[in-house]
Amino acid sequence: MKVLVTGASGMLGGAVASLLLRNGRDVRTFQRRPSGVPGAEDLAGDLADGSALANAVAGVDAVIHLAAKVSVTGNPDDFYRTNVLGTAGLLAAARSAGVQHFVHVSSPSVAHTGASLVGAVAGPAQPELARGSYARTKAQAEILALEANDGQMPVAVLRPHIVWGPGDTQLVERVLTRARAGRLPLLAGGTALVDTTYVDNAASAIVAALDRMEYISGSPLVITNGEPRPIGELLTRICSAGGVREPRRSIPGWVGRAAGSVVESIWRASKADSEPPMTRFLAEQLSTAHWFDQRHTRSLLGWTPEVSLDEGFARLAAHYGDSASRIRH
Repeated sequence: MKVLVTGASGMLGGAVASLLLRNGRDVRTFQRRPSGVPGAEDLAGDLADGSALANAVAGVDAVIHLAAKVSVTGNPDDFYRTNVLGTAGLLAAARSAGVQHFVHVSSPSVAHTGASLVGAVAGPAQPELARGSYARTKAQAEILALEANDGQMPVAVLRPHIVWGPGDTQLVERVLTRARAGRLPLLAGGTALVDTTYVDNAASAIVAALDRMEYISGSPLVITNGEPRPIGELLTRICSAGGVREPRRSIPGWVGRAAGSVVESIWRASKADSEPPMTRFLAEQLSTAHWFDQRHTRSLLGWTPEVSLDEGFARLAAHYGDSASRIRH
């Protein structure tokens, strides 16, 4: 089986491509910059380029689509162009090329409307209620993917939740950067229970999907480690692994959400390129529970996580310890 992986320059996409190669699959990657995945056929291109998409899907049996614009702020048109139009173009190109399986990697944020999620299952994507441009456009893209599912090209949708690990720039580095600057408060005491997913587990779940399409196509599945922890513990352990002082200041959740809305508006009006220190979406993520029942997911995928959170944090600490050692020498 030849598999196209989009977005393989990112941590999760690279892990998926590498695992496929270790499993003996022929892998082609497609993204705007080199993936750096040894052994993969690396194609550079943009999801907005129809000819590049046609070239990318030519001769492949399956597509795993991870490429997306991911940020807490930014021009809404940029999110729409990449996440919605890019997904639509890739789906069309894959169907024209006779691709047999399509795995669309989405996000639980497509169904998160701000309230706590406690032992939840994968609810429907709700673009009109999603929080922010990323979640809104990922919800629209997921709907397009599910609408494309049929007997000719089965489409599966997986929603890995808060993926992290060594080399992560989306969560780990942002936490450490904010902690170093003293801009990482605990909201509501950091007590909200949150699910996360170690990168190797997310990758193995996505790869497992290729062999389980008959069971999982047409309905979204949330992927997590299945080990919900208080958000304060998660932030503390990331900081400890990175050698940064953990957050200690706590503010009420409602204060954080209100402040996030104000700061986000100011940032948007100023058209600043940097990310604001707080947004309403981020405040909601830090102050509300969001963890998921994994029994259905594991049964359908025939999959269980192999790396526990404790082992993942040990690997993260080793990664930063190795980095510090290289810098010293």
